[in-house]
Amino acid sequence: MNILFKIVHDLVFFAWDASLTAVNVVTPKKKKGHVVPKGHPGFGGQWPEYVAPKEGDSRCACPALNALANHGILPHDGKNIQFKEMGRAVRATYNFSSTFCYFVPHYAAEMLGKSYGKDRIDLSELDLHNGIEHDASLIREDMALEPDQSKPHVGYITELLSSASGKDKETGETILTSKDVSKFSSKRRADAREYNKEFSLDFLHKMFGSIKERIPEGWETKVRQRLGVTLAEFNITVLGVEFGISEKKYLAEKKKAEEAAQSAGEGSGITAAPVTTEEAPQTGNLVDVE
Repeated sequence: MNILFKIVHDLVFFAWDASLTAVNVVTPKKKKGHVVPKGHPGFGGQWPEYVAPKEGDSRCACPALNALANHGILPHDGKNIQFKEMGRAVRATYNFSSTFCYFVPHYAAEMLGKSYGKDRIDLSELDLHNGIEHDASLIREDMALEPDQSKPHVGYITELLSSASGKDKETGETILTSKDVSKFSSKRRADAREYNKEFSLDFLHKMFGSIKERIPEGWETKVRQRLGVTLAEFNITVLGVEFGISEKKYLAEKKKAEEAAQSAGEGSGITAAPVTTEEAPQTGNLVDVE
């Protein structure tokens, strides 16, 4: 009976998501400045004050959820949060669809063996390894090397942002493109396989895996679909990133660069110091982060 219910539930859900996707295709996008609903924190670019987490506060590997807690949109201590409350906050702040904001918290509840409608969670509970948290994250060290997944790896963040090659058509600001993310993901996965002997990454985490956790004053999401970005639309974007990832290409380029550096070193009489496993995770230029 449970299996039959799940099949019917999933069929209804994906039909619902497909219908919202279709509506987004044929309806105009929300106007700039009117994405966050009136009455919700962030309307008109006015976000609640950022307050850094203190000792004992609960945070997780998801920067978007941590930012909501840091601004008090979710409880600042990150504890005792309803799954539905989490979905509502994500929907209003980031303009994700009702289907997306149902699916992800519902998946998290199932993963943790909790009731989506009745139970509550602390954000740190989401860091169950290979649940939502996964190896080769773009901005965090693998759990085998850094058990506290609430801590972003500053070097990775700096390196990722410095790889941005796109331009925002409206503001002219430098932005990350799908190609940039694919290239950096290739590096992270290849490096993690080498340095983390407990490395694992299944298909689901490849799909969803692909900073300072605060919302800038005046910021508004660029996601302006009428009904919010659906799970189908999200996965189309992620698939584009995933198909662009090539660990083999990264390793070939890395080997070529190392050989060139070695040749240059031999020509000048300078020998580069070897990189140890302990030093390997510290990639990218470090910057000061509050």
